[in-house]
Amino acid sequence: MKNTLVTGGAGFIGSNFIHHLLGQNQEIKVINLDALTYAGNLDNLKDFTSNNQYDFIHGDIRDAALIQSVLTGGKIDTVVHFAAESHVDRSIENPIEFILTNVVGTGNLLSTCLAYWNGLDPVNKSEFRFLHISTDEVFGSLSKNDPAFSEATPYSPNSPYAASKASADLLVRAFYKTYNFPAIISNCSNNYGPYQYPEKLIPLIILNCLEGRPLPLYGDGQQIRDWLYVEDHCEALFSILKAGLVGHSYNIGGGNQPSNLEITRQICHIMDKLKPDSTFVPHERLITYVKDRPGHDRRYAMDISKISKELSWQPHHDLAEGLEETVRWYLVHMDWVSAVRNRPSYKEWIDKNYNQREKA
Repeated sequence: MKNTLVTGGAGFIGSNFIHHLLGQNQEIKVINLDALTYAGNLDNLKDFTSNNQYDFIHGDIRDAALIQSVLTGGKIDTVVHFAAESHVDRSIENPIEFILTNVVGTGNLLSTCLAYWNGLDPVNKSEFRFLHISTDEVFGSLSKNDPAFSEATPYSPNSPYAASKASADLLVRAFYKTYNFPAIISNCSNNYGPYQYPEKLIPLIILNCLEGRPLPLYGDGQQIRDWLYVEDHCEALFSILKAGLVGHSYNIGGGNQPSNLEITRQICHIMDKLKPDSTFVPHERLITYVKDRPGHDRRYAMDISKISKELSWQPHHDLAEGLEETVRWYLVHMDWVSAVRNRPSYKEWIDKNYNQREKA
């Protein structure tokens, strides 16, 4: 990991991973390649602006010449691939963008990295790693009593987003099988924590609580997710880079399964505690049910026994602790929030996707 290329490093998980990587007190040089689409935010990484271990390059993973230049110029030995379009609702509205970035972009990145890897000397070739970051949504949806997703669960994606990530995963697997390319795949559950774009459920609920706006829940609010604190996710990825087996995949989850309604209520209770003088207490009365999204998966759950046994990784944050840390972070970083929410693209999306959505 001496010279690491992080794609999509200005996004939520990618920027947290860069924070984690540069906090290891090791001689690690990080190059962050990001196209800075709507959720990319360099303010996530302003602490590293003058850090000689960090460089930012504005670019697209579909630009093969740029990728080749970055790999060669940076003497890259590790690629951590986060770059992706990642919101299910946006994929339903515009699936082509997800195909172009998540499938075509990943294919281009793989092809360029393969050519670079083939040109390395034997020692550097043996040390090179490509870690592809994916999602539990590739496995589809679980019913109430189904066992959690394992690495052996067949893919069954239900949204354009999930299908695009499944396609990317299969490309990564094919490059390993066909070319012996040293790739590893990780599939994570729903992340939450600092720097998450506030169209996602947890930051949206926090900020709407603060302003007394409706707390929109799709359908009956009983969709179940496995919530993973982003810092724990970053620790898992670092463990995979250090000791993960080439050609393998690793499931990463938080070990909890609350419904969206339950997690919203937990956030409301935290806000009641932290903002007891708010005129919106109890915040739970702001909960509003809106029309469900098409094809909404009912339940996700991750079996993390493989990464726990092989790499000795476990999540350190329980849900209550992680949620309170997250709420406190957003309350302290309202300047960051305001900068994001003042973007016209954000306002238009929130108005269209939530404010204009029919009540359930």
